[in-house]
Amino acid sequence: MRNRNIDIFISGAGPAGLLASLSFASLGYSVFCVDPKKPVTQSNEDGADLRTTAFLQPAKTFMASLGLWEKLEPFAIPMEIMRIIDSEGDNWPPRETTAKDFLASEISDLPFGWNIPNWLLRRTLLENAMEYSNLELKFGLTTSSIIRRDDAAFVYLNDGSQIKSKLIIGADGRDSLVRDKSQIKISKREFPQKALTFIVTHERPHKNASIEIHRSGGPFTFVPLADFEGKPCSSVVWMDSNKNVKRLLTLKTKEFEEEANNRSCMHLGKLRVISEISDWPIISQLAKQLTAKRTALIAEAAHVLPPIGAQGLNMSLADIKSLHELAKSPSRLGNINEILSKYEQSRNLDIKTRVLGINALNEVSKSSISVAQKSRTLGINFLHSSPKIRHRLMQLGLGLKGPN
Repeated sequence: MRNRNIDIFISGAGPAGLLASLSFASLGYSVFCVDPKKPVTQSNEDGADLRTTAFLQPAKTFMASLGLWEKLEPFAIPMEIMRIIDSEGDNWPPRETTAKDFLASEISDLPFGWNIPNWLLRRTLLENAMEYSNLELKFGLTTSSIIRRDDAAFVYLNDGSQIKSKLIIGADGRDSLVRDKSQIKISKREFPQKALTFIVTHERPHKNASIEIHRSGGPFTFVPLADFEGKPCSSVVWMDSNKNVKRLLTLKTKEFEEEANNRSCMHLGKLRVISEISDWPIISQLAKQLTAKRTALIAEAAHVLPPIGAQGLNMSLADIKSLHELAKSPSRLGNINEILSKYEQSRNLDIKTRVLGINALNEVSKSSISVAQKSRTLGINFLHSSPKIRHRLMQLGLGLKGPN
């Protein structure tokens, strides 16, 4: 590959990297995006990401402005109810003790969000990228080194090619090479938990509800999907202790289904697993800063948090939207230092607040201490009992400002 002179270099072509690429390409910038792995765009391929992403209202609005939502909407399942359930901590199988519904209709004419499988999201984004002549995607390439100067940054790839760029965006995940080569430090916390992700059919319809069933070890969450072979279907994220996850992964399918049925309190009836089961470590990670010279970090290169409350990719989209708005200025990338400074200021507080909040929720959710379990039940009841508090909580979760 010959050397290139472009506006924006993006490392990482996962959902966040692709969305950033499309965002800047839509503004007319020349964009070059690389990723070491070939994309997986079918659910039955090896390496398929069977997790789902719930796009909350602000994310949907931003994607619509890029012309993306109309292509994703046919596959999106609305989430109109968020049901929070607490289950008895010490008994097995557990039973429901508290269940409260938070309704999107109380604060908006729209659902809380729309759920889309990650493999399908990536396929749609890749198809859309083909429509931009100013966007080039290359797979099988990684960043070897970066040199930053006042007038430009130079990225050297593992195939020996050189990219001269005005701005580098690190969208290359929690082990970001761009972050590492920018000498940006991180704070990291490893929880003694893992998340199991898989897809199930169930006897009772989900009625467009996202359902979190809390118990010591972590929540068991149903996220609604389209019917599968005429049966109600949901994606599951099951957080539990490392020890129990290790045990669960040794079980045969029928044994695993029995455990999942018990853990779900049979809330949607009998479950049948219809996908591979993946496991993911639970960590919280925060970059000490979001920018370096001619460099911005987004998504998991900047922040990682436990999979609670659909915050992950929605926070990433907020990163992208912030840079997108700043790059629309008349000076374009002429005043890159000002753009990066404003990006740092605009995102820093929100990111730190949400990471701290999700960490706290995870601690309460996974705790096996009886006081914490009682606090969890009391907290659910309290937050639901006051319409004002309930509505404000839902607005904050969506990233909406709402009334004071």
